[in-house]
Amino acid sequence: MKTNSSHGLHGASLCTPYLLLVPLGLLAALLVLPSLGPSNARSDGLGVLCGGAGADGYSVSSGDDEEKAAGTAPPPGAGTEEFSLLVGVLTMPSRRERRDIVRMAYALQPPAGAARVDVRFVFCNVTDPVDAALVAVEARRHGDILVLNCTENMNDGKTHAYLSSVPRLFASRPYDYVMKTDDDTYLRVAALAEELRGKPRGDVYLGHGFAVGDDPMPFMHGMGYVVSWDVARWVSDNQEILRHNDTHGPEDLLVGKWLSIGGRGKNRYSLKPRMYDLNWFMDNFRPDTIAVHMLKDNRRWAAAFRYFNVTAGINPSDLYHQP
Repeated sequence: MKTNSSHGLHGASLCTPYLLLVPLGLLAALLVLPSLGPSNARSDGLGVLCGGAGADGYSVSSGDDEEKAAGTAPPPGAGTEEFSLLVGVLTMPSRRERRDIVRMAYALQPPAGAARVDVRFVFCNVTDPVDAALVAVEARRHGDILVLNCTENMNDGKTHAYLSSVPRLFASRPYDYVMKTDDDTYLRVAALAEELRGKPRGDVYLGHGFAVGDDPMPFMHGMGYVVSWDVARWVSDNQEILRHNDTHGPEDLLVGKWLSIGGRGKNRYSLKPRMYDLNWFMDNFRPDTIAVHMLKDNRRWAAAFRYFNVTAGINPSDLYHQP
């Protein structure tokens, strides 16, 4: 994926032990900066997904680079910004190849109009020294890493840690919407943005709705769901969730449970069947897809890229052959 800068090798005279400390120090900075207060949220060097970046559609640049290019960052709702969306892709440190694929999947998409869409890859604490070094380098190169203060897990509180941390980390420039999704989901940002344009900015809970009994959608499928900023802030402030130890179990079902008990997310929207699981035979892609889930291996990602013509606009070159 394109960035606004490239990194060379400098200081060849440094001793090897000191070089090995650099990535670990970078990761430590990522963990410490969010705790310094909301004033750091906009200039933390985390990645920003920018719409309309020439032929690439989306490109990742650092928050610092974006502010230098644009001058002072505008307040929410200023200028032509229609609405803003934070996409948190929950992943694990060892899935580096998957993250590279997902980055390309976002970078090669068309713009989402005037919407501001920022993407972060979300981890819990990175404890393995090898992973810590590689994630730190990844953060420096791509600028799209968010490390939470939790133990890595899937259904043991990570989603709660994400939703409850976002309002504090980005308090200086709130988003209209916050999305949780997974690294085996192909999200078509422009299609989602089109759905959000006509929706309220408050008390929203949107995704692939599950029907249970007479309730048409008590919760949204974990492949990806969106809540409005006020709902994320309510989750962050609601100490009852932690007091009752209500973060352990299927994370998508639990989010629906919290909101139903608290009377939140009353504006509920199911985007089924445009958000769906890919079946075993990989023959159920839809042209109007918003998100397709269960892309568990490279073969499935390749099938998705072929179906959605991701490489259709590639420039011809003598350096490669595109079948």
